[in-house]
Amino acid sequence: MLHVSDLSIQRGYGVFDFLRAVKDVPLFMEDHLERFKASAAGMHLPLDKSVDELGKIVKELLRIAELPEAGIRLMLTGGYSSNSYSFSTPNLIITCFLIKAATGADFEKGLKIITYEHQRELPHIKSINYQMAVWLQPMIAEKQVDDVLYHKNNIITECPRSNLFIVTKDNKLVTPAHNILKGITRKNVLQLASTIMEVEERDISLTELLDAAEIFLTSTTKKILPVLNVDGNAIGNARPGPVTRNLYGKFLELERRSLTEL
Repeated sequence: MLHVSDLSIQRGYGVFDFLRAVKDVPLFMEDHLERFKASAAGMHLPLDKSVDELGKIVKELLRIAELPEAGIRLMLTGGYSSNSYSFSTPNLIITCFLIKAATGADFEKGLKIITYEHQRELPHIKSINYQMAVWLQPMIAEKQVDDVLYHKNNIITECPRSNLFIVTKDNKLVTPAHNILKGITRKNVLQLASTIMEVEERDISLTELLDAAEIFLTSTTKKILPVLNVDGNAIGNARPGPVTRNLYGKFLELERRSLTEL
């Protein structure tokens, strides 16, 4: 149980991370746990367990759950506060539940997104504050799109739960560098892409976004999904592009290797 005085309830103060597992094998777990540790430090929340200890808990949860595909969510809260404002001893909550990641059919279907002017607070920290993302859900449903992409001062940043990449018309892979949360799938895609093409981390304008040859999103559950339409504008030929398809195949192979090596 979590008492109502916890700062996560009173002020939405806390951090989390989320990783995926196939059967009892967690994918890219060390990267996720290191990011969880960094988010906790960034929010001034002491974490009294090491990465190794957290990893053992995650594996034990997966062993007990016996799920074909599982999500592991780690959350560290601001703790029970006497005045609904001051820090206290954080509460650590780790849950395991059934999920279904994006499939090949989802890849072929692609995504439609819209843009919205907003900048997340403390974007380098994976905090539990998703207020704007939740608030925008009715608008997303009304416009019949799949997600929203934030931008500020004409520079795009990220979607609420995923990173964005573009393929330029001169065949460079570009992803935003500033005011974002650096995703684990993003990290892996950058490493995979660097072996086959030029890669840049830099600002991307809204104009450059709409002029891109290809666009795709990355996240733990999305893996890699192509964006085929932005604000009603078709991207490329409105089908998954060759670079996106190539990287998708390479990422699936990386996942397969990770599952067999662990």
